[in-house]
Amino acid sequence: MKAMYYEAFEQTPDIRTVPDPTPTEDGVVIAIGATGLCRSDWHGWMGHDPDIHLPHVPGHELAGKIVARGKGVVRFKAGDRVTVPFVSGCGHCSECHSGNQQVCPNQFQPGFTHWGSFAEYVAIDYADTNLVHLPDSVDDATAASLGCRFATSFRAVADQARTGPGEWIAIHGAGGVGLSAIMIASALGANPIAIDISEEKLAFARECGAVATINAAAVADVAEAVREITKGGAHVSIDALGHPVTCFNSIKNLRRRGRHVQIGLMLGEHATPQVPMAQVIGHELEIYGSHGMQAWRYDAMLSMLAAGKIAPQKLIGRTISLEEAVPALMAMDRAEGTGISVITRF
Repeated sequence: MKAMYYEAFEQTPDIRTVPDPTPTEDGVVIAIGATGLCRSDWHGWMGHDPDIHLPHVPGHELAGKIVARGKGVVRFKAGDRVTVPFVSGCGHCSECHSGNQQVCPNQFQPGFTHWGSFAEYVAIDYADTNLVHLPDSVDDATAASLGCRFATSFRAVADQARTGPGEWIAIHGAGGVGLSAIMIASALGANPIAIDISEEKLAFARECGAVATINAAAVADVAEAVREITKGGAHVSIDALGHPVTCFNSIKNLRRRGRHVQIGLMLGEHATPQVPMAQVIGHELEIYGSHGMQAWRYDAMLSMLAAGKIAPQKLIGRTISLEEAVPALMAMDRAEGTGISVITRF
């Protein structure tokens, strides 16, 4: 099969022919219809993820059709259109038994623990636990866009933060994660505030449901700007970028008993950010992480999509080829343009 492949971190990946995957007893092989390009893939290519062992094929946001399955798979068959959470559970541990596959200690992550979806085919283990049937109304590109950013944002906004109607939610970073969170928060009846340094992204954030925007490069104090808009601070705040500054501001701009959710990865030199801990204690703030979303929770997200309450397809900025994805991956730290890129041509 054709795949994007690298043998060293920070080295320009190749497009080359590598062996086709085969399914494990409890796994499947999926012919990729579309796969999203995510900042997490850039972190992996930079060497920030210890789960990656070289040589490697990246890619973790995917949708496609099953072409082979192991003899132990019972819920899925060849020809089924499916997607999969980027964090997949083993199905056997206590976390999986409690329904929390997103923190499974034996988790399977295409594009990180195993070769990923920047290829014509990908093997997915623990299929019965993790695969999600796709309705015909959801095309491959839209389904691929759900796999990491949108699903993680859905869990962060709806489950971890428990965002309710009428609440103010500050979202730091208007990239794919942030725009997803804005759209979901708006659908839940909350009041999203988008914070970024790009006027182009802030304008797009308003189209996605932001009721207010803040250009972080144009104000002296982001937290104070949020407090002024919300008359006391956000009920919920999300760092959708993953940077010491956005993490700090996200916690700092909360009102008393507010909830911060960290979605943006904090890796490498950013792994130990400064936290306003006196405020966390004195104001009884809650701090959560959000690491993917369980396959069984996709039904709620897909139902909102079918009802027209969310439109993740609006967040797709461009579709590209596997070859075009090489320079796009290497440039992801520059966060240029609006929307997300999805590979649809192999």
